[in-house]
Amino acid sequence: MAPAARGAGGDLKILYWQAPTILNPHQAGGTKDNDASRLMIEPMAAYGPDGKPIAVLAAEIPTVANGGVSKDLTTVTWKLKPGLKWSDGSAFSSADVVFSWTYRCDKDSATTTFSKCADVASVKASDPNTAVVTYTAPNANFYLWGVGSTEGILQQTQFKDCVGTKAKDCPANLKPIGTGPYKLVEFKPGDVTTYDINPNYRDANKPYFKTVTLKGGGDAESAARAVCQTGDIDYGWNLNVPLSVLQPMLSAADSKCQFPISYNALERVTLNFANPDAALGAKRSEPDTKHPYLSDIHVRRALAMASNRAQIAEKQYGKPGGEAYCNVAVFPRSKNTDSLDVCKYDLAAAEKELQDNGWVKGTDGIRAKGNVKLVISYITTTSAIRQNNQQILKADWEKIGFKVNISNSIADTFFTNTAPDGYAKFFADLQEFASSQDPDATDFMDSNYTCANVTGQANNWNNGNTGRYCNPDYDAVIKSLKAETDQAKRDALVIQANDILVKDVAVISLVNRTAPTANGFAKTLKGVKQSPFESSLYDIADWSK
Repeated sequence: MAPAARGAGGDLKILYWQAPTILNPHQAGGTKDNDASRLMIEPMAAYGPDGKPIAVLAAEIPTVANGGVSKDLTTVTWKLKPGLKWSDGSAFSSADVVFSWTYRCDKDSATTTFSKCADVASVKASDPNTAVVTYTAPNANFYLWGVGSTEGILQQTQFKDCVGTKAKDCPANLKPIGTGPYKLVEFKPGDVTTYDINPNYRDANKPYFKTVTLKGGGDAESAARAVCQTGDIDYGWNLNVPLSVLQPMLSAADSKCQFPISYNALERVTLNFANPDAALGAKRSEPDTKHPYLSDIHVRRALAMASNRAQIAEKQYGKPGGEAYCNVAVFPRSKNTDSLDVCKYDLAAAEKELQDNGWVKGTDGIRAKGNVKLVISYITTTSAIRQNNQQILKADWEKIGFKVNISNSIADTFFTNTAPDGYAKFFADLQEFASSQDPDATDFMDSNYTCANVTGQANNWNNGNTGRYCNPDYDAVIKSLKAETDQAKRDALVIQANDILVKDVAVISLVNRTAPTANGFAKTLKGVKQSPFESSLYDIADWSK
């Protein structure tokens, strides 16, 4: 079969109801930004549907067998595809690879991808087409750097004056030059992004679509209808709508959409271990403050036991939309938690947990200890399914003596490090969102829950640990995990770390959702091979009709 002709496909229409606000993956506030940048900015390799790396900018995937990974697992040698060019026609080289490491790992750049920097000692160019990554210690997760949606390579020429404190407001964040199949035409943050074919893209037969229009805004339900009913959109991202709404669209005889199925999107409630009281002023939710009641393990346990995961999974997501889930790590999956009381829905046990530990119910039905009352502020994104989740949890939590005030924020605001109602500043007691994990759980478990990655003013709220959870015992396990090279032992350590988080109720997992984030696309769209470990648009160069 002859390959599709470059540019023969006209305009590809994509709808992200969470609109991107920045196009630099190292300053991205969420998936929406990472995906919008991925059409232009690429990593050395991508994670395929099976979790194995696929060469992108790299000429081949380095392994121990081919000599690309040293036998002691300390160095990884990345050879670049020959003749790579940026969309402006200039040559791509290993100097750009080295610069990207320098940029993201400068503490003052306050990048959202900084967490991986602690494990990398250096990235050096041995020649214009070769970059060598040296880890600080033997690293069995040797694709930590360079593979996946957070590993985009920036053009040194464009970003060289944007390192450090200048990174946040750099004009290039809104109009990057890339190596991907498309180049930017126009970017309206929070609205529309348009792209045209990159004339210097390395594959002469790709991409098939001449232009791409990525429309932002709206809501998940209207996006689902645009893909499945009217056919106005070719690809809709994160069609996370209640099962009662989505199922009729899918089962209709004239349904125009299809969905990929694979689990790896952990819907969870993050607990704030810091104090979000507005009276603290600049100290609000700072890591060195202490939450007045979530610092009490008994309160956290009660919340977990009063969380009806099964009801949320069955009524909100359905099969195969999501499964009730209590673990934090998706790969490998711990079975040790199946029998834990904090993983079982039991209102009587939850209420007893509070009563037995001094939380007394007042005449208003709200429990208190001393002058501390169990009044919760619980925020999530504006989404019908998440508002339903809030209502389910609120009803049960109030039965056992909490007062729950729920609110929501549009995704464009929520997934930022600037807004008071954003997930990074986390000026609430609880917040709900979802994210996926790499095939190796190390970075997810490290960046989201270790003391070193707690977020706050000091790092411009860019670190991943938004809950401000800090447990030296947990950190010790993660440290051992990073040093371990035997895969069976590594899996055991991931499970051990997972079990600490679950028992300590560092987070309340709800549902392991279909990933990548329940995207839907037209039945006429071909070549889409969604990976639960990757940007939804990682393979857009292969799409056609």
